[in-house]
Amino acid sequence: MKGCAGIPLDRTEVTLRGLRHDRQLMLVHSDTGQFVSQRSLPAMATVRPRLFDDGATLVVSAPGMEEFKLTVAPDGPRRQVTVFRHTGPGVDQGDEAADWFGEALRLRCRLVGVPPEHQRVASGETPGTTGFADAHALLITSLGSLDELNQRLVERGADPLPMNRFRPNIVLAGWDEPHREDDVRQALVGDVEIGYAKRCKRCPVPTVDQEIGRKSGPEPLRTLATYRRDPQESGVFFGMKAAVTQPGTIAVGDTCTVLRWAQ
Repeated sequence: MKGCAGIPLDRTEVTLRGLRHDRQLMLVHSDTGQFVSQRSLPAMATVRPRLFDDGATLVVSAPGMEEFKLTVAPDGPRRQVTVFRHTGPGVDQGDEAADWFGEALRLRCRLVGVPPEHQRVASGETPGTTGFADAHALLITSLGSLDELNQRLVERGADPLPMNRFRPNIVLAGWDEPHREDDVRQALVGDVEIGYAKRCKRCPVPTVDQEIGRKSGPEPLRTLATYRRDPQESGVFFGMKAAVTQPGTIAVGDTCTVLRWAQ
């Protein structure tokens, strides 16, 4: 579910839209259809979804709430929804879901799913598609990049941070050089082929503590701004967004083979 707690996986199928089921469900404002995210509602991080029956059943929990079980409707009544520049139909998941999430988050909202006819072209160097993600199929980071950031945070008197602050789909290990993922243009991860789209410009979400669903200060954006700001673009960067050019399966421990680097 877009904006809610992440789900760690040992193995998963990867489709052209990204990890199977990833961000195929989304909360939107009841009146406008505009997507809801941790940018404005950090408490979404404490809403924990679980999927069963190959995505056909959703079970969600939240502090102070009884668990809610939903049979996900792959098709049904449509509602116009908006994710940044994308506007299109979403499959409304019914009043019970809207009531549960509305009470959990104190928000008038609807839960929608990606419809069968969904078509969304992702921008960037490698064309691609995605579901209800911000703009791209995959967000890729590396442990080397996090190590560099945490070293700088500690030097500035701040606490080191976990990778979940950046909500990546794939985390790569083995590169001593930080931000090496920025230079990958084509790679195989397991048997999944990916193509570079663009660097990831970070919004305020990395300031949200994913365990408690609250903003915890200006870090890591303040420290990233000291060395990861592009003078030609506003904002700071951490991670790389990628398109899926060949679907397949990935698992923890798979090898990442870079087929083409940036010149």
